[in-house]
Amino acid sequence: MPELPEIRSRAGEMHAALVGKTIQDVHVLQPKCLNLPEDDFHAALAGATVNAVSSRGKWICVETSQGWLLLNLGMGGEILLTTPDSLPEKRRLVFDFTDGDCLAINFWWFGHAHFASDLAQHAQTRELGPNALDLGAEQLWAMIQGRRGRLKTFLLDQNQVAGIGNAYIHDILFLAGLHPLRPLNSLSPDEVEKLAQAIQDGLLPSLERGGAFYEQNLYGQPGGFTAEMIRIGYREGQPCPRCAASIEKIKTGGTSSFICPQCQPLPH
Repeated sequence: MPELPEIRSRAGEMHAALVGKTIQDVHVLQPKCLNLPEDDFHAALAGATVNAVSSRGKWICVETSQGWLLLNLGMGGEILLTTPDSLPEKRRLVFDFTDGDCLAINFWWFGHAHFASDLAQHAQTRELGPNALDLGAEQLWAMIQGRRGRLKTFLLDQNQVAGIGNAYIHDILFLAGLHPLRPLNSLSPDEVEKLAQAIQDGLLPSLERGGAFYEQNLYGQPGGFTAEMIRIGYREGQPCPRCAASIEKIKTGGTSSFICPQCQPLPH
């Protein structure tokens, strides 16, 4: 599933490549991914010029002269800049531009392509928490005050912190030295400061390399953040890079977590 490093990378690539282009036509092959009837979605975007592309959490926000195109890849997919004679076999949505280029979008599962005339009217992005990389220690400390939930649940809640998912959470918590089941109200100011830094250290290396190796950029090339760069995520049974203890896979609610039992103890 693409997370903040991949989504922000795609948004940057799209901003560089698409600003100034005008949408000539819209082809919808999967109408259920839309938030509008197909004809209304087409009418809203045909003739629109791309003004800017940004991201919010796991959403790509394309500002056009006629409103906002909002893309969420769900469990994964591709956004490819191509031409009509080079369209990928798997595609759910295609935008034709007047200069002859095409933007082909494929969703694997649960992807969305929404239109909003005003970004403030789009509930899914309006309700998102701050982007994870924009969070400082003071703001993070203020956000957890009075909360009694578990740390991992809080960080994965997009309405609290936008952009972190199950791909990066394991290394973030390892870097912070925190167990995923730690109650929020047990964290000290020093631990929250370490957590804020761990979010940066856990996401920026991937962002700087265009995202994870299992995702493609706008031109079909894989991201540069390789499996070898993952510290403990999905490395069950391998030695911790810090203390050499065996990495464990544990159940944390409805998901699994990878932890070092020595570096991330759960206090009683």
